[in-house]
Amino acid sequence: MADSTIQLRSEIACPECGFRAVETMPTDACQWFYDCKGCGALLRPKPGDCCVFCSYGSVPCPPIQSDRRCCS
Repeated sequence: MADSTIQLRSEIACPECGFRAVETMPTDACQWFYDCKGCGALLRPKPGDCCVFCSYGSVPCPPIQSDRRCCS
């Protein structure tokens, strides 16, 4: 990432119902599960992604932003 500022907030979008919520991402762990606040669906990362933010968020997780390997 060209800008050295790591973004900690990401808008996560549910693929089931389209509900969107802005969430704060953890900096010390990957988030493998997320309960949609709209429909209650349990989101999991897509194959090849390390966390739900990399799969469904507007901003990838902090380790990916800083070109570090994530916890996959």
